[in-house]
Amino acid sequence: MIQDRYTSSIAEKVHILSATWVIVLAAIIFIDVMGRYLFSTPLLGASEIIKNSVVSITFLQLPLAIYRGGMIRTTLIYDLVGLKVQKYLKALMYICGFLFFIGTVVSSIAPAQEALLVSEYEGEGALRVPTYPVRFLIIFTSIFAAWVYLKLFLQDLREENA
Repeated sequence: MIQDRYTSSIAEKVHILSATWVIVLAAIIFIDVMGRYLFSTPLLGASEIIKNSVVSITFLQLPLAIYRGGMIRTTLIYDLVGLKVQKYLKALMYICGFLFFIGTVVSSIAPAQEALLVSEYEGEGALRVPTYPVRFLIIFTSIFAAWVYLKLFLQDLREENA
């Protein structure tokens, strides 16, 4: 895979952040369940935090998954063709991934700006969770994921021309 240690290091740190977030989320779920079971009192705002966290954690894990070749794919056709066609298929995959995440960025900018401007929140009552941090996180991680796909594409081009 990629030999760019700086970008890879950032992807690993972002992945560690998401793993830590999963542990915190597990603690929130545990506290919520135990509060409901033992005291008939749920943790206020737990469902809002969980809803926003799942999306955030997923997007934070994408760059490292792309780096390590961990994105879901099938090798049904890939294994049946020769090396030259495999290189074209890989290039097509990198281009499609790049375009997908650029599309995600473009389509997410207006809703993120609106969420910030109107102070959009999830939940009612005791705890209201702002949605704009998650919306901007999607934009930034999508930019990073597109960057990773571009770097993989360029690396393959360099290796082919070397």
